[in-house]
Amino acid sequence: MYRKFIYPILAIAGFVTVSSEPAFAAEETAYVFNTLLFLIGGFLVMWMAAGFAMLEAGMVRSKNVAMQCTKNIALYAIGGLMFWLLGYNLMYDGVDGGFIGSFTAFAVPDPSADTGDYSAASDWFFQMVFCATAASIVSGTLAERIKLWPFLIFVALLCGVIYPIQGAWQWGGGWLSEAGFSDFAGSTIVHSTGGWAALMGALILGARAGKYGENGSINAMPGSSMPLATLGTFILWLGWFGFNGGSQLALGSLEDASSISVIFMNTNLAAAGGVVTALILTQILYKKVDLTMCLNGALAGLVSITAEPLMPSPIMAIIIGSIGGIIVVFAVPLLDKLKIDDVVGAIPVHLLAGIWGTLAVPLTNPDITFGSQILGIVSVGVFVSAVSAILWYVMKMTIGIRVTPEAELMGLDRSELGMDAYPEFTKQ
Repeated sequence: MYRKFIYPILAIAGFVTVSSEPAFAAEETAYVFNTLLFLIGGFLVMWMAAGFAMLEAGMVRSKNVAMQCTKNIALYAIGGLMFWLLGYNLMYDGVDGGFIGSFTAFAVPDPSADTGDYSAASDWFFQMVFCATAASIVSGTLAERIKLWPFLIFVALLCGVIYPIQGAWQWGGGWLSEAGFSDFAGSTIVHSTGGWAALMGALILGARAGKYGENGSINAMPGSSMPLATLGTFILWLGWFGFNGGSQLALGSLEDASSISVIFMNTNLAAAGGVVTALILTQILYKKVDLTMCLNGALAGLVSITAEPLMPSPIMAIIIGSIGGIIVVFAVPLLDKLKIDDVVGAIPVHLLAGIWGTLAVPLTNPDITFGSQILGIVSVGVFVSAVSAILWYVMKMTIGIRVTPEAELMGLDRSELGMDAYPEFTKQ
């Protein structure tokens, strides 16, 4: 009596036949599972937008929390629109071993043209959320002193032009791909790109008022909520399984399913290695554990393994993530010594750990050379840094990118938005 319910379910899964004919041909079954991987991976990466918002909300002072939340929801929306309007085709349409795709506007996948291994719309969605992630990286570094609209203008250009062009060089089948550069899920293409853009912005924007004293002192500016920052980190950690696992780009075979499982395992191990390393190092160096270092240690471990999460052994994944944690612990105070004000530590986490992760690929993948990896790191770094610096500087000289000293003292929630994130607790 239950056959009428059970058989259709099994038929959809491809396990039984009905009327001696397969419910789905093998290629149709692969199409369904590949598309499902893009969609599930994509919404997990989209959930990382919430992770960035909560991490940044916790790491900034109470008077700037609403501003960070506004920036994060706005950048996700603007980034998605720009990637649809221009970025997707610029990154993937007709690159053919070159430097750039087409400037054809409006990426509107036609369902009737879905004759490949997955839905074109699912691929667009998956690639779009990666682009938005790169923009999220910039937000945290420049927090508490940048104007809203110049930041959003930069996001539009980053997602519509800068990110797609350098992404086309590898993932679009461009010249870096031909040169043998490898970046499985984006240690360089996503994370270092966001890190370079953030670094240029921080250099041109300058530090927060009062962060660095004239005598070389460094003044701590504690964030508003460590629980929020911790929640944001866990959300990002969860989203990373879609980030790395989805980058297998297929779930239509036993081999693909096995590979994704290994990617999940290595991704988790690398993050854990980054946390434990930061935990131990801060205890040794400061005699107390630093929660913010542990949070960034997890993220640095995740960024480090992103360039190649499939090939490393479990022990090697832990080592790769642990070195990411070491980078964070030493790079955060180094940036302060250089008077580069990075509010959330995004430059060590995404830029420096991204470089390390990209360089680590040949250690576990003998088909990849250090030369090709260095070529990719340098070329992407030079391009993104140069274009970003030009954009930041032009806006600084024209519309201005920094709020007034009075507005910064008041807090961007009130000066830019006219509201308080925590009206009961924010100081007058």
